[in-house]
Amino acid sequence: MKILVINGPNINLLGLREPEIYGRRTYSDLLRLITETGEKCGAVTEEFQSNHEGAIVDKIQEAYGRFDGIVINPGGYTHTSVAIRDALAAVGIPAVEVHISDVDGREEFRRISFVRDVCLATISGRGIGGYADAIEFLCKKIRKK
Repeated sequence: MKILVINGPNINLLGLREPEIYGRRTYSDLLRLITETGEKCGAVTEEFQSNHEGAIVDKIQEAYGRFDGIVINPGGYTHTSVAIRDALAAVGIPAVEVHISDVDGREEFRRISFVRDVCLATISGRGIGGYADAIEFLCKKIRKK
């Protein structure tokens, strides 16, 4: 089983970026957690991060036929990108939306997600641990097929 983990803008700045909201765990900590969780689930994980919308769309399209599941944190594109939403819908790969902070408890605009309706679940407000939850959720769903 192969799971692609996609991170959008500014996720690479974890630990530096507003630690009172996103925590002090670093991007390297997140990458280790993703790998370890995948190994525990019997999945191979690949991580991709970009600050560019088109690069994220390209990566989603490239995932078709290569990955069994996608974990995606579109970052700020969550609230603006029809293109990312449409790419997820087009490839039809089971996906889980993840947010480090509790987006539903923050500013009004952060409560809008363009990708939510094409994802199996949304995990929000669990810090980087939400990624582990998302990978475990996908592993269980994919095995049930």
